[in-house]
Amino acid sequence: MKTTVLLFFSFFIFILNPSIVAQSVSKNNSESNIYLIEQKAHVSTYRSLLSVITDNYDLKYHRCEWKIDPAVKYINGTITSYFKPTVAGFNQIEFDLSDSLLVDSVKYHNTILSSSQLSGDLLHISLPAVIPINTLDSITVYYQGIPPIGAGFGSFNQSTHAGAPIIWTLSEPYGAKDWWPCKQSLNDKIDSIDVIVTVPLANRVASNGLLLSENTLGSTKIYHWKTRYPIAAYLIAIGVTNYSAYSNYVPLPGGDSLQVLNYVYPESDSIARVQTPDIINVIKFYDSLTITYPFKNEKYGHAQFGWGGGMEHQTMTFVVQFNHSLLAHECAHQWFGDHVTCASWQDIWLNEGFATYFEGLTEQRFFPSTWMQWKSDAVNDITSASWGSVLCDDTTSVGRIFDGRLSYHKGAYLLHMLRWKLGDSLFFLSLKNYLNDPLLAGKYAHTPDLIAHLETTGGQNLTTFFNQWYYKQGFPSYHLLWGQVGSTVTLTVNQTQSDGSVSFFEMPIPVKFIGQTKDTTLIFNHTTSGQVFNFAVPFPIVSVQFDPELWILSNGNTVTGISKYPSINDQVVVFPNPTNDNLNILSLNNANMVESVEISDVSGRVVLRSDPYNGMQKVVTLNINQLAKGTYLIKTILRSGVNCKSFVKS
Repeated sequence: MKTTVLLFFSFFIFILNPSIVAQSVSKNNSESNIYLIEQKAHVSTYRSLLSVITDNYDLKYHRCEWKIDPAVKYINGTITSYFKPTVAGFNQIEFDLSDSLLVDSVKYHNTILSSSQLSGDLLHISLPAVIPINTLDSITVYYQGIPPIGAGFGSFNQSTHAGAPIIWTLSEPYGAKDWWPCKQSLNDKIDSIDVIVTVPLANRVASNGLLLSENTLGSTKIYHWKTRYPIAAYLIAIGVTNYSAYSNYVPLPGGDSLQVLNYVYPESDSIARVQTPDIINVIKFYDSLTITYPFKNEKYGHAQFGWGGGMEHQTMTFVVQFNHSLLAHECAHQWFGDHVTCASWQDIWLNEGFATYFEGLTEQRFFPSTWMQWKSDAVNDITSASWGSVLCDDTTSVGRIFDGRLSYHKGAYLLHMLRWKLGDSLFFLSLKNYLNDPLLAGKYAHTPDLIAHLETTGGQNLTTFFNQWYYKQGFPSYHLLWGQVGSTVTLTVNQTQSDGSVSFFEMPIPVKFIGQTKDTTLIFNHTTSGQVFNFAVPFPIVSVQFDPELWILSNGNTVTGISKYPSINDQVVVFPNPTNDNLNILSLNNANMVESVEISDVSGRVVLRSDPYNGMQKVVTLNINQLAKGTYLIKTILRSGVNCKSFVKS
């Protein structure tokens, strides 16, 4: 899912403002407890995955029959569900369904059941007899009504475009129940569906899978779609309006092709026909990085709708417009989000972080001049606040689930750093193995499932990496101090952290050393703050750049070169010196942090005094614009002792 309401990247990246929005390995405590959190906060909007009543059957199939007039916000539906009980004594079945809708009747084995009850957004149906475990059976629910506004993004929406009426759905995360009886949990994909929609004659119906037929019946048309790939309830969708239709085609190995079916507003037809062919190379690119488009036996497609962004409905993305970034983001979801779907909204980054990063990869591949700006914009957005984890720590908030800074951008940058750690070949092979895993393909995944593939394929233990970058919060700032004598270079790398949940971020760090006519980039395994590296560079260094290609999520970095490198006994470095605006005070001793700073003029009068830092500052930056030019004494009060130096205000 992606919105165009806020764009932090000039060419895209999906940003959601938290205030306005709305996607076999043992789990850690925080992941297993997420079900209890979701259950507690969404008694009426999210089924408990631990309830015997609501998690006691396996959905196999839905036949969804709807009558819809896009000029009227109303739905008349018949849903036939095939299922297998997973427990003994099964004599009751429940579906998620808004109690704003009216259930006309429930049919079971051609018998109308009278014992149905709709309350708390749950439809309870008592069966006339026990259905044996693992026995395929079916039930049909007849219902109608005006779907509620619903949580998240509206769920079932009626509006107009160029005067023409339209109805479209967007169920992520908790909205499917607002317009049809379903099993909304993220633990049971539906094996296959048929979608049959009757609409007024002037309209087309967009939906999932293959279009089997469109038949005229009097003043109506009946559209029949089917998909035979497993699908999550929130990815089932319909769009109804006077669509114009055309197709693009993606060549596949062996001479086959994939249809890209486009349903667009008539007033958008000319511009859409220019823009949608862009998706051909995007799909081919994603195929080359991972696996062949996972729904190749059906289709891919776009249907235009009235929400300010896009939603990755399986095999047919709904979009507001057809620019490259939006199409690339939503298309990536067909692999990451639809084929393998997050198993909890806590793991939403497995959908949105991947789609965001793969959209970025299309910038690197097709628009290389924008790649650095893409990364820079992502870093600036992520580091615009000091806190926040990729792990979604509040799935009761739709805004937190779809937080653009954390679930999207920080999730994407986590992948970028994994690519840096593992290298391209092992990183993308890990993703291919993840998508091909028979326990995950066409099913749901938790973050540890991805970690297992990254570790197995990449040959690295990633426990520390994920503890720091995924489960905990914030980002590092790097402070480099370097000096060169002959060809010998000494480099000290200090690090501060934006959030106290992480004491140190371990990463291999790239540093570029630039001379008059040549340069070299070296990689240092940075394991502790204050780490000192000695090495040779066979040319005079003019300048040094930290992480010039932006592989590492960081901000507030400093690089200082000094003619006389401090001895091991020095406690503090003051730089730059002379300076006319900002003065940095760096403690070289990790155990002796800066508590406060005083600046005095040559007469001994204190002219600037910092607030106490509670002994937590590795680097202090003071603005000295207000000081007159001249020489000053700076007294640094450390956790243990005092250090005095002089500096010049230029």
